[in-house]
Amino acid sequence: MSQAITFSEYGTPEVLRLSEVTPPEPGPGQVRIRVRAASVNPFDLKIRSGLMADAVPVRFPVVPGLDASGVVDAVGEGADAAVGDEVLGATVGGGYGEYALLERPVARPAALSWEVAASLVTVGATAFRVLGLLDLRAGDTLLVHGAGGSVGTVAVQLALARGVTVVGTAGAHDLERLTALGAVAVGYGEGWARRVRTAAPQGVDRVLDAAGAGVLADSVALTGDRAHVLTIADLSAARHGVRFSAGSTGDGAEDFLPQVVRAAAEGGLTLPVWRTYPLDGAATAHADLEARRNRGKAVLLP
Repeated sequence: MSQAITFSEYGTPEVLRLSEVTPPEPGPGQVRIRVRAASVNPFDLKIRSGLMADAVPVRFPVVPGLDASGVVDAVGEGADAAVGDEVLGATVGGGYGEYALLERPVARPAALSWEVAASLVTVGATAFRVLGLLDLRAGDTLLVHGAGGSVGTVAVQLALARGVTVVGTAGAHDLERLTALGAVAVGYGEGWARRVRTAAPQGVDRVLDAAGAGVLADSVALTGDRAHVLTIADLSAARHGVRFSAGSTGDGAEDFLPQVVRAAAEGGLTLPVWRTYPLDGAATAHADLEARRNRGKAVLLP
């Protein structure tokens, strides 16, 4: 037996429990890892609370967690890794545990900590996916709401690397960091649209909302086209005629992960880790994210 975080009903962070579970067995193409770090993502909170119950039905008990890093200790037939390899990747059946299954594992470069390695998976795939959906071209101007968050931070860097001008809204504590990355940093809150117009007199071509802070109507006004605004955080998107993107779209985002990992290992992509927690601190991690206390990634260390 091994330990994992589970929940058997929807609810507040307190439904998360440290439980005894049977370690999963890898199927064809899968590897099992001894988890060294498991990333906590906002999507985990939405699943746990029941907010996504209709779109993503679950079967209780649930082990949450979308991505992890660790050392391979068992392999399925045809798996692209060997016992003892240090890897990271998307989990199958959850990552908040001592063991997890991965499909399509990616080798962990020595330059990446376990925490950063685990944090790159969903964040990197999401940023790549949404930039592709926005059909950005060199010379475009992209507005990123929530640019100080993890997805926003990666999206800013990927867009800049494509020759896109990036304006990012964020809290005061993130403005200096965004400026250092090369973005035009704008404080969020009342009057943000006016400040964006001042910061980008050439206009805004596309908008990515990674904050979900009620900015969609003004974002549509800035671009003049609902099709040029996309959110990953605001469930009211349909009311504004704006696209909501969640999960894989089959656009090859998973294929991009090795490039994200390489860029991070070589120093061309940064992703702050705010705090680490022991496995039994999962409920605290969820509460911190729900209260928006974090200033970077939250990571469990089983």
